[in-house]
Amino acid sequence: MGHDATLNAGDIARLADVGRAAVSNWRRRYDDFPQPVGGTAASPLFSLPEVEDWLRRNGKSYEMSLGDRAWQGLRASGDDLRLGDLVGCAGAFLLYLRRDPESWNSVARSREPAKRLHQAAAAATADLPVPVDWSLIDIRLYRLIADLASEHGPLPAFELLCERYVEAHSRQLSVTRADVAALMARIAGPAPGVAAGATTVLDPACGVGGLLLPFTGARVLGQESSETAALLAAVRLLLRDTRARIVAGDSLRQDGFAGLHADVVVCDPPFNERAWGYEELTGDPRWEYGLPPRGESELAWVQHCLARARPGGLVAILMPAAAASRRPGKRIRGNLLRAGALRAVVTLPAGGPDLWLLRRPEPGERPSSQVLMVDAAEGLSSVEATWRAFVADPEAEPPGPGRTVRIIDLLDDEVDLSPARHRPLREEQDAAVEFGQVHDRFQAEAASLAGALPGIAPLAEARELPTTTIGELVRAGIVTIHQGPPKMATGMGDLPVLTAADLVTGGPPSGLTAGDPGHITLEAGDVVAAVAAGEGAARAVEEAGAVLGPQLHLYRVDRDRLDPDFLAGYLRYAGASGATRAYPGASRVDARRVRVPRLPLDEQRMYGKAFRELLALEDRLRATAALGERLVRLGFDGLVGGHLRPNG
Repeated sequence: MGHDATLNAGDIARLADVGRAAVSNWRRRYDDFPQPVGGTAASPLFSLPEVEDWLRRNGKSYEMSLGDRAWQGLRASGDDLRLGDLVGCAGAFLLYLRRDPESWNSVARSREPAKRLHQAAAAATADLPVPVDWSLIDIRLYRLIADLASEHGPLPAFELLCERYVEAHSRQLSVTRADVAALMARIAGPAPGVAAGATTVLDPACGVGGLLLPFTGARVLGQESSETAALLAAVRLLLRDTRARIVAGDSLRQDGFAGLHADVVVCDPPFNERAWGYEELTGDPRWEYGLPPRGESELAWVQHCLARARPGGLVAILMPAAAASRRPGKRIRGNLLRAGALRAVVTLPAGGPDLWLLRRPEPGERPSSQVLMVDAAEGLSSVEATWRAFVADPEAEPPGPGRTVRIIDLLDDEVDLSPARHRPLREEQDAAVEFGQVHDRFQAEAASLAGALPGIAPLAEARELPTTTIGELVRAGIVTIHQGPPKMATGMGDLPVLTAADLVTGGPPSGLTAGDPGHITLEAGDVVAAVAAGEGAARAVEEAGAVLGPQLHLYRVDRDRLDPDFLAGYLRYAGASGATRAYPGASRVDARRVRVPRLPLDEQRMYGKAFRELLALEDRLRATAALGERLVRLGFDGLVGGHLRPNG
């Protein structure tokens, strides 16, 4: 590893297998901790050799994994401005390895490996959207990346590098939230009775491909103005054997799919762009619903997406919340409503963007008289069901957090499509009764929280415990790891399914599926962890019989040697802190790297009890917070609607 290799705080935390807070604490407490050698005040970079030397001098154990060595090698190969190109080059090489492994074996043994590699890799990856500069990486680093692929596989290896890249450039890159991307994929998936392989999906602003990844069975098309991002997106899709074509270029100015009509268009476009091409695109035929104002670039993207959808095709696009009500865009919003193109507006939680669902009208089709408004501030769990019910019967009031609004009632001087403005007002008596009920429940729940505090006491000095890894526990026969299926139909059948959402909330199994010999049945004492849950969800199962759901891992333990709640606590911490991230997806836990202390079983059970109490407190807090948010909303609705009055 070269002397130019650098790490950020997250890299150091992974290297030392601690949380980021520990690294911040080291910087404050130890005067001899290495000083930054680059980066910014908010995201400093440190010399890898200096950090390794400091860790050794201070007795901190650390392990440089193959993935970390490859990542640091990439960072040391050029400045941060070229980091994306370096990651793209590594990805193209991994695609070559996937497609022609025998060629690499021959190249690696040749007298001129670099020259032969460039020729062979270029021939094997000719379908990438931009030419690859193979000279960016030297042959030693290619060999290291090949070792990483041999250990984990080309796709997980590249996802690790992508995750590191996104983390390092989080302020410059815009990545769609994983839960929102999953919702968009479910809503925009193939229509009932239509095979996934017969579906064409387009993302005209695809970034690094996040919205296209779930559509592995479809024909996938994408365009991205950044050549680097286009290359990363293409590699991610092609490593999954997706029928993908990615084009580099600005979709609004240089449409790479002119004349194409996709079954589904998904998009998370750039927001608030002034230089989107207003002057040169004034007479563009895509502006079927009106010329987008100069400051409303998002309405240009909406119309571009509709123009690329087939008649009857669906568009799912993220929009800034202000786009629902900004005055300059009211004419286009009105025309979208009159034509029946805009079908739903969904307010997403945590101050996120809105999700607009549109459908390209078919010739001669009579527009619907209703549009769906959904305020999903409390969560996304019911949005899909609400949308499906609305599609089945647009005239009926849907279940869940949505309501239908007559289009004619929206065509006023503002054409305000903000869902919060169109929440239904409750009848006076019902509103007052519901507010009183929620008020009493919240008061009781809040008062009982003090009794839910876990029995944990502070130590005068931090306790240093000998540790092992789950990988070592597996080799010793103490833990067996099982993986849930990547996909599973969880809407029908008679077998209960524990889903990732159940795991996060601590609720009972909520899915249902039909019997299958490949299903994994849970036993009491099993530990289940979410593979891609940002909260780092992990729990010990108390009741047997349910089926392990998709995207979950199961750890079956020898209960005579390992306490399940003890293991669940350390898995939960590892996922939440990101200390042992693995490769695909966000915040995945690499189970075999998770460290757990070596303790007698009796002491494990004490820790397990404390972890269980913390999880119970977390569940109580989540439920109380949801109740409090509901109380606040009912209070505003009641005061504004005249159903409640102040006490004094």
